[in-house]
Order: sequence, then structure tokens, then C-alpha cells
Amino acid sequence: MRAGHSAVGLCLAWLAGGAGAQVASPGTVTAPSALTAARYATPLTTQPGDPVRGRRLVVDRQQGFCLLCHSGPFPEERFQGTLGPDLSLKAGHRVSAEVRTQLLAPTLFNPDTIMPAYGQPATTGLRVHPQFQGKPLLQPQDIEDIVAFLVQMTP
Repeated sequence: MRAGHSAVGLCLAWLAGGAGAQVASPGTVTAPSALTAARYATPLTTQPGDPVRGRRLVVDRQQGFCLLCHSGPFPEERFQGTLGPDLSLKAGHRVSAEVRTQLLAPTLFNPDTIMPAYGQPATTGLRVHPQFQGKPLLQPQDIEDIVAFLVQMTP
């Protein structure tokens, strides 16, 4: 039980950048305000996202980390997470700005999420692997590639 609390504490510490989130009761999923969503509408890079590279990042447990918590239509991956929602649930119904917001500021959707803000530097001293201390978990092009993949994913 203690290890689970440490993991949750670590992820919540990563999410400290969630100021501006709508107030909601624990476990409630909310949509970000239009003003906040507009902040994430613009791509992070001038190069368009590559959905093929985005898929590779999603299934890569050493770089994208998605399948540590999520599952999806990835038959080649035997072990997939069950903490987060299945990535295929919204297939065919995603909008780039919403996916980008989810990756950059997940607490705007769910203030109690354990999903890290992938564009924010990982906080040092909170059991963060040394290779990530003070660095973002994903680079801007990585985020755009994952956005491109998730938006084009079909049911």
C-alpha cells in the first residue's frame, strides 16, 4: 500500500503545473474552459506531427510511457496498463487541441489524475529517475507526433 501512495504522490507532484483547473469534486472529469483550451490549440512545433512515429512513442515504455497506464489496439504489446482509460475509447472522435491539452495539462480534465504533464520538467528530489530530473518527459515534437497518432486513430 505504501508504494502505491508514493507513486500517486510522485505523479501528483509532476502535475503541479495545473493552475487554472476547474474546481471539481474528487474523481470528476471536467472539460477545460474555452480560454484554457485555446492556449493549447496551437501546435508546439512548425513541423506537423508524424502519426507513425507517434504510434511508436505510445507503445514505447522507455520513451512515451503511455502503455504503462493505458491500453489500446496494440496486439504486439502483451502487457498494457489498466490505470488510465483505453486509448481506443475515443478513436475517431479526437480533436488535436484536446489531445494536446490532455498531454500538457491533464489536471484540467481531472484534478485528481495521476497522469504527468508531459511537457513540464519533472521535479527533482521526488523519486524522479535521474535522466528526467528537471527535464520534460517528452519533447514538443514527440507530443505533436502522439497527438497526430491519437487524432487519426480509428475505432
